[in-house]
Amino acid sequence: MFGTTLMLAFREIRRHLMRSFLTTLGIIIGVSAVITMVTLGRGVTADIEEQISSLGSNVFFVFPIQGERGQFRPFDEDDVTAVREQIAGVKSAAGQVDSNVVAIYNGQDWETTVEGVSGEFMDARGIEMDVGRRFTEAEETSGANVCIIGPTVQEELFLTGESPIGERMRLNNVSCQVIGVFASRGSVGGGGDEDNSVFMPLTNVQRRFTGNDNIGYMAVSYDSAYDSATMTNALVDLMRERRVLLEGQANDFDIVDTAQINETVQSTVGTMTIMVAAIAAISLVVGGVGIMNIMLVSVTERTREIGIRLAIGALAKEVRLQFLTEAVVLCCFGGLVGMILGFVFSYSLAGALGFPFIFDPFINILSFVISALIGILFGYFPARRASQLDPIEALRHE
Repeated sequence: MFGTTLMLAFREIRRHLMRSFLTTLGIIIGVSAVITMVTLGRGVTADIEEQISSLGSNVFFVFPIQGERGQFRPFDEDDVTAVREQIAGVKSAAGQVDSNVVAIYNGQDWETTVEGVSGEFMDARGIEMDVGRRFTEAEETSGANVCIIGPTVQEELFLTGESPIGERMRLNNVSCQVIGVFASRGSVGGGGDEDNSVFMPLTNVQRRFTGNDNIGYMAVSYDSAYDSATMTNALVDLMRERRVLLEGQANDFDIVDTAQINETVQSTVGTMTIMVAAIAAISLVVGGVGIMNIMLVSVTERTREIGIRLAIGALAKEVRLQFLTEAVVLCCFGGLVGMILGFVFSYSLAGALGFPFIFDPFINILSFVISALIGILFGYFPARRASQLDPIEALRHE
């Protein structure tokens, strides 16, 4: 009986193709909008997570800021050593200092940033090598004229296919030998290019570029088994003690936790995605109302047909099932088309906006199931009305 009912439903839909398509338009728009919004939301989250991961995972960044009296006190190497040795859970702590320079090689020049770093800094930031090697301990201690360039610097100064390893280049008036190229770190918020950098030993940059022993900021990686809030409090206490800040005085330093940023971003983007998807889902309700309206019109148009079926022995539940099946088939058709359009829209928009496309089977299946449930919910009343018609009155209907 269900197979026959399904065939009848397809026949009635085929008889009014344009009306059927327009009826399902609300379902199509709703399903495609929900899928597109959720997919883009996942892509945005993944893109932000990738940018944050380029800073390192489970890493504190400690920056000196202006104090209450307008003073700006930078960190020094003793501060870095104290953090490394006096706080439990710290895996590595390293300072960084940078300066804007012009890199020159073989008659080509390029504006970049020289960063004074150490192997421990690269560990904290999770920076990998693409080719070549890191600084040795002896090179870091002596401040040797060696450098590790970023992919952007390599692309701008060296020919395609040319190995920069072993070549000598100049940063302003300082000559250095290229010993490696670090792996791409991508971009950070604000459009900065993390790959447009040249690493040199920290002491070399301090001596030749900044002219002092100051540290620009500290990168502190910690064991994920330790609580982030506890680690933050310990770091604050140590820095306040070392910088001789009295009780009541504001901190003249700032601490940024990448793990906390990641959690906040995921929570915020997730909430926004749900809100936008919920707004888009209103189209599904509107589509359901449209389905109910058209099915009521169909009941009116086919009153005489319903009367004939009831008169020759059709049961009320069979008539109800027929109209309910038609409503569900319409909604499932709209859900299927909406899934296809949602895939196309989300794929196209993700590519146009530069976000990764992350296909989510769950939201696609869920959208289709919800469209079928809407067919049952909004198709039940017209189906019930058709099954309750009086056969004699229905046969008299013109």
